Amino acid sequence: MNITVYLGARDPGDQRLASAVRELGSWIGSNGHRLIYGGSKCGLMGELAESVLMAGGRVTGVEPQFFIDAGFEYNEITELIVTKDMSERKAKMIELGDAFIAFPGGTGTLEEISEVISKICLSHLKAPCIVYNLYGYYEGLKNLLSHMVGMKLASGEMLDKVIFAGSLEEIKDAVNIAGDGSVC
Repeated sequence: MNITVYLGARDPGDQRLASAVRELGSWIGSNGHRLIYGGSKCGLMGELAESVLMAGGRVTGVEPQFFIDAGFEYNEITELIVTKDMSERKAKMIELGDAFIAFPGGTGTLEEISEVISKICLSHLKAPCIVYNLYGYYEGLKNLLSHMVGMKLASGEMLDKVIFAGSLEEIKDAVNIAGDGSVC
């Protein structure tokens, strides 16, 4: 299964996040899944890719040319797809993904997972959409989505289609169910 993970290329300085992202990557790699991610060697992105590779997994990075020009690409990954811009990058990452995970990240991560949520709610995409609510990081997003539903500005079905996972075990369950064909 191709698992697209959205996360930041910054080093947050929080070892709990670095440890959790390495644990996620080790699980992806050791279970025969392929990581689809932003292609960077920096910060949490680099930690994730390295941990997948160290666990024997395959990694596809999708990175716009301007990041390549800035020297951010991770040369050790299995495959690097270079795009002309961020819009093309987002489309390619969605096209390649069978499941989507938002790890704690910044505004880019929020934008990317929001697009996945929208596509799933519009039935333009059938895949697990997992928001890794590690240490309550995405609690505000969860509350906002509930508020949208409460205000009748979004369908209640939306909340059923977004999985807020508080642990790697919950992520494993969601991906394993999807792999059995019973979630999509």
